Amino acid sequence: QTQSSTRYLQNGSGKGDANGNGNANNERLQQILKGAGASQVNWPQAPKQPAPDVKTELAKLNTTYVYQNAWPANDVKLGAVTAVSFDRAGNVVIFHRVDRVWGETTFDNSNRFTENFRGPIRENTILALEPQTGKVQYQWGRNFFYMPHGLTVDPEENVWLTDVAMHQVFKFPPRGGGGGGKPLLTLGVAFQPGSGKRFCKPTSVAVLDNGDFFVADGYCNARILKYSPSGELILSWGQNSFAGVSYDVAPQNFFAIPHALTLVPDPGLLCAADRENGRVQCFFSSNGSFHSQYHNQMIGDRLFSMAYTPAEGGQLVIVNGPTAELGIHPEHYNEVHGFVLSMRSKQLVSKFGPNNLEFHNPHDVAVTADGKEIYVAELNPTRIHKFVHKSLAKPMSLSATKDAASGSPTGSSLEDQQTAHQQTGHHPSAKAIMVVSLMLLFAGSTFALALFFANRRKRGCMPFGARSRRHAWEKSEGFKLGGLLDRDRDRNGFEKLDTQASDEEQETTTLAGAAQFA
Repeated sequence: QTQSSTRYLQNGSGKGDANGNGNANNERLQQILKGAGASQVNWPQAPKQPAPDVKTELAKLNTTYVYQNAWPANDVKLGAVTAVSFDRAGNVVIFHRVDRVWGETTFDNSNRFTENFRGPIRENTILALEPQTGKVQYQWGRNFFYMPHGLTVDPEENVWLTDVAMHQVFKFPPRGGGGGGKPLLTLGVAFQPGSGKRFCKPTSVAVLDNGDFFVADGYCNARILKYSPSGELILSWGQNSFAGVSYDVAPQNFFAIPHALTLVPDPGLLCAADRENGRVQCFFSSNGSFHSQYHNQMIGDRLFSMAYTPAEGGQLVIVNGPTAELGIHPEHYNEVHGFVLSMRSKQLVSKFGPNNLEFHNPHDVAVTADGKEIYVAELNPTRIHKFVHKSLAKPMSLSATKDAASGSPTGSSLEDQQTAHQQTGHHPSAKAIMVVSLMLLFAGSTFALALFFANRRKRGCMPFGARSRRHAWEKSEGFKLGGLLDRDRDRNGFEKLDTQASDEEQETTTLAGAAQFA
């Protein structure tokens, strides 16, 4: 979200979190956000390391995943996509906001939702997409949610959802339980932010095989809570560390927006995306004690989400976000990508992005168990992206390759992007390749025929004798192979089709608007 004190203050009740840390955290957060005049927060820091050339190091990273720009199907219309998961059948299940936008006035200074008068979103907010074609398999979730955020499908196919406007967490039966399905479990008080037994903009849920589950809470309380299958609180941990600085990593168990959760079954870890500290923190799921953390300067200031795959000995697939470090370190170079990080070495092994370029505002990520497919939910443009490992990938379309080479897919205006998105959603692929192949075949055949006749004439084998006219391809008014090639060079090639959908949530250049509301 835009980084202002009104967005990150703890709930004003002063009651504190489940551990009684509310007042102390609130005072520290107030102090930090006052600016340069406030005294420094003295946190112990790791030894300083030589700063790498981030731009150079990013360029060295391999790209092991190929963008599938023709996925999903053209008729899938989406709002801001906030979360992605998988059901048991392997369908890609997404949560989106349809026509809702989280803006500067969506919440007041007490974190209360200000747009209740609009009622719930009238269209389906949960869609399941077939992984190969991208066609909608089923959908539900209309007339219930106000500001979707997190989605998780558990091992029993129950669907867990968080709504930051309602400050609640919901457990629904598989596929929503039918058109009029009601939640099996509801935690939190509708539209009432708080601490203790209440939530304040909860972000994500993770569910163990035994039914115990974790809630990341979230934008205000900066804590993680563990519950029994019936919803009884087992334990909680976490304190607010919003200091606006992520390069000097914050202490363990402190959060600056725990934004997403993922499970690492072996050795039994729960990992959290510590968003504004730009790191992943992992804890033992049994008791919440700290295990490890993962931070890399190439990822940068903000880390929005991560997902685990056991492939290659255990990897985290990560998406970062545009830099928004309270303006303290504007010199830090930043690129918005997906990254693959080895949990063994804690090193980045590859990066990925749409057509090998950058994302704008990725919000969540999911990866298959074998690590072969990755899906990224993006707020703006409003898209769900698919990537497949290069060992399985089909050739990229010519226009996508041209876009990647030019490096300027976003040069058009917002109005042009909206028009292009309405007219078409994808680049040409097979048809373009077929047309170019036929042209090259024709040109090659013509050239070979020309050499054949020229050789026969030199040997005196031509039936027209010495007085015959020039070859047809030499006549000024006739067909010329060179002319064909010249005309091809004068053409602009295939028209580039815009792959970047547009959205009302646009980035600004001011400090207050430096980050997306998420």
